[in-house]
Amino acid sequence: MAVSALHSAATGLSALSTEIDIVANNLANVNTTGFKSSRANFEDLLYQQKAQPGVENANGDQRPAGIFVGLGTRISNTQFDFTTGSPVDTGRDLDLMIDGNGFFQVSVLPEIGNGIGYTRAGNFFVNRDGEVVLGNSQGPRLEPPITVPTDALRIEVSADGNVFAFLPAQVDPANLGQIQLASFVNPNGLQSIGGNLYIESTASGPPIQGNPGEGQFGSILQRFLESSNVDPVKELVALIKTQRAFEMNSQTIQAADQALQVIGNLRRF
Repeated sequence: MAVSALHSAATGLSALSTEIDIVANNLANVNTTGFKSSRANFEDLLYQQKAQPGVENANGDQRPAGIFVGLGTRISNTQFDFTTGSPVDTGRDLDLMIDGNGFFQVSVLPEIGNGIGYTRAGNFFVNRDGEVVLGNSQGPRLEPPITVPTDALRIEVSADGNVFAFLPAQVDPANLGQIQLASFVNPNGLQSIGGNLYIESTASGPPIQGNPGEGQFGSILQRFLESSNVDPVKELVALIKTQRAFEMNSQTIQAADQALQVIGNLRRF
């Protein structure tokens, strides 16, 4: 009956409304350093089985197909797109980009993700204690920690993640430490907590740590930042398609409502 159509269309409106929210968030972060776009994956709901396929009649013939009426749709999950964004030349010593696989590690609150957050953003700063920190609103410290001397003239970061400082009256640069990266078996299982940060979850698995340029890990590009990988054209096309699908589901509700009105008016005849 038309009542089932009302419920199915309602689930479509709810799921498509969520997809519009996801596309809007992608477009809002088109200029966010290291941002990874996400998409909504849909799945259908349960089906009403009105006739079972393969049932035999009195003549021994089998029904070639059944009758199944679906009950709508829902969003099964959101999936991150971890393709590398375009490099942007900034010229800053502490702007770093991972050319390939891996995440920078920063400290977060101990009760969140075992105290370690993961990010593709490489816009680092030096705080008042000389520690290298991520340039978001919280300023989490890079892990393992690296401290820059106050009299450092220049910072150099090699492709393998070694950090050097050129100091006054010293010919050879001082090695300040080694940047380590982390990767995950299932990065789509990471939990986004805002501030360009992710934390591990049961679905992502534990982090796999290593040095840049070794094995599966990408190398470090100094004085570059990774831009957002959001494609505005694709997102606008997706927004238009979602809007049209939303309108069609609303028209389904109107058609089902009109059918119910016709049924309700039958009692007058």
